[in-house]
Amino acid sequence: MRLNRWLAECGLCSRREADELIRSGEVNVNGEPCTDLSRRIDPASDTVSHRGKELERIGKKTYLMLNKPRGYVVTHSDELNRETIYSLLPENAANLRYAGRLDKNSEGLLLLTNDGELINGLTHPKRKVEKVYRVDINRQLSKKELEELRRGVQIEGGITRSAGVYVKSGSGQGQTLKLVITEGRKRQIRQMVEAVGAKVLRLKRLQFGTLMLKDLPVGRWRYLSAAELRALKSLTENPKQ
Repeated sequence: MRLNRWLAECGLCSRREADELIRSGEVNVNGEPCTDLSRRIDPASDTVSHRGKELERIGKKTYLMLNKPRGYVVTHSDELNRETIYSLLPENAANLRYAGRLDKNSEGLLLLTNDGELINGLTHPKRKVEKVYRVDINRQLSKKELEELRRGVQIEGGITRSAGVYVKSGSGQGQTLKLVITEGRKRQIRQMVEAVGAKVLRLKRLQFGTLMLKDLPVGRWRYLSAAELRALKSLTENPKQ
């Protein structure tokens, strides 16, 4: 078995990400660093470790969604001792990775799984998987500003792709938008709103690809249904052009 496939089957990462780990020398085979991308191993007799931790193949793949509350960080451990999302999940979810991070003050749908290939497929830029957000901002935007958001604005890392921007409600005190994006840059929604001179007051992810938050209570989680999983996997089969 190819080494990168073994790393993916252990839930460490996708095969593409595994190649990067191998190149960097972070993976040991039988106690020796391995940087050979073509290396093959025998899972029955070879020992593979990453940063000193021996890896084992995952017996069963797990897929769940969490309605993340505000105030929780999306990480396994935090140097500031802040609450992490894993304190809301079952004990056997400790090895799950998240697809698309939400910052501490954001909330909503978070997909977690030990299926590295699915995460890579859903988050790779060429797939253009849509993410839907409800965004409360501190003032009403003009037609010109809304159109700027739709066309693309300059944020860290370059101009954003075209986005769906819909006004849901508004008052003198602010405005609620529905934003649909196909990227996943750090703090992207917040940076987009700041680029037109406004500020995000509340940010909630409602949908990731075909997966919808619906009525899952805040702070609760559930496993994905077979139909939800099939729909998500179908998004990774044929990249959009």
